[in-house]
Formats: sequence, structure tokens, C-alpha cells
Amino acid sequence: MPLGLGRNKLNMSYLRYYAKGSLLVFLLQMANAATSISGLGNNEFGSNNNSSDHFLYFAYGSNLLKERIHVKNPSATFVTTGRLMNYTLQFGHNNPNFDGSNSWHGGVATIEQSDGEVWGVVWRLENENLISLDRQERMYRPFEVRVLTDEGEMLCRTYQMNNFKPYLTSPPYKKVVCLGAIQNGLPQHYVDKLEAVETNGYSGPSVLDQIPDLSPTDKKLHV
Repeated sequence: MPLGLGRNKLNMSYLRYYAKGSLLVFLLQMANAATSISGLGNNEFGSNNNSSDHFLYFAYGSNLLKERIHVKNPSATFVTTGRLMNYTLQFGHNNPNFDGSNSWHGGVATIEQSDGEVWGVVWRLENENLISLDRQERMYRPFEVRVLTDEGEMLCRTYQMNNFKPYLTSPPYKKVVCLGAIQNGLPQHYVDKLEAVETNGYSGPSVLDQIPDLSPTDKKLHV
């Protein structure tokens, strides 16, 4: 065989081998991508479950109640309940001179790092409600937390009050939180804990009266 022809055959064999190798790498990359996409489809609310058109939000205060969160964030859809570890539920305000004269007439919920757990609801919201949710939680800073659920760990947006100062909550606010906890089936021991929260005894009008679709019984206070 002429030397030049042998080299040409060798070069062609190498090119075919290289092309097959590149194709194999490409196919493997495509298979990995397909597996990732398939995994999201099978477990839409996996550990990294925020996407380009929606996000997950962990609510633990008044937004536990469906009727309450829908006032400002109508796209909210129930996903599951879960708990946030190494935090405790607190009530207060971010103004050191706060005297109870806000729309709830008392302290509102926040979370503080501590030994314990906070139960809540994981809501799925369309991105169009991100601004409205941030406005509603304007006293708070947003951050991501890992929430333990029956479906696995979920990465969610939640909020923590800036410059928190303890202050007794009001019966209307406590009522909404307890209604939301019961509505979504939070554990009874946690509901009992919420119902035992001390209040400031306020009994006048509040945001509770402005929440649509609540029955007169749900709006009745037991001070």
C-alpha cells in the first residue's frame, strides 16, 4: 500500500473515531439534560423549585389563611404544609416606639433563629405577585429557606422582620393566623400553641373585617 494512502486511511479512521466520540459526548449531555427536565416534571416542587414564571413562598403568619393571601396575591395556590427548623414564631413590630396603632392594632408575626420549629404553608405564586407580596411584607426582608415537607425539602421564599421588637399581638391578627392553621391542617399541637398566644385584648375594627369570603363566625372575636 502506498504510504500516502495509508496515512489518508489512518486520518479518515481517526476522524470517524473523533466524530463518533464527539457525538457520544453530545448524546450523553442531551440525555443528562433530559433527565434533569424529566425530574422537574415528576417532582415539580423539588428542592430547587422556583422557575422563570413562579416561585414558592413559605407563609407562617396571616398569609396562612387562603382568603387573606388572596387579597393581595390572587395567584397563590396551595402546595403543601411544612416546617422550618431552628426558628421560632414571634410577634412584634420594627418600630421601637410602636404603640399598637397599625392596621392590625398589635404585633405581627415574624421568625427568629432559635431552637424550635415553625409550621406553615407553602404557596406557589406567579411572578406577577412578587411585587405585591414584597409590598405586603414591607417591614420584612426576604430570604430563602429550606422547608421540610412530606414531599421532601423545598426551597422557598420567606420573610423576617427588620429590627424586630416584641409586642403583644391583637385578637384579630391571632384569629387570622389560627384560622389559617386550622384551614390547612397544621398539626394540632401547633394549633394549640397558636391559640395559647397572649394578646393585647383589642376588640375594635381591623384588617380582619376587610377580608372577603369569611363568615361572620370566622370574624367573631373571643377576647
